[in-house]
Amino acid sequence: MPIVIRLDRELVERKMTLTELSERVGITVANLSILKTGKAKAVRLATLEAICRELDCQPGDIIEYLAESGDDAAGD
Repeated sequence: MPIVIRLDRELVERKMTLTELSERVGITVANLSILKTGKAKAVRLATLEAICRELDCQPGDIIEYLAESGDDAAGD
């Protein structure tokens, strides 16, 4: 999947646990874990906003697009 979630990196940089973030944003640890492991199929903007507010980061710090090898946008 070309969308990668970097929540774990942001948590490490801020020395914050998933449990602490969960308490601060009001989202269960289980749901944050699903997001962190990249198993989430969608993210609500309100959730993303709350995470960014608590981690003092931008959405692009958490969500990254990685082009798959062999992708050729010019060939469309």
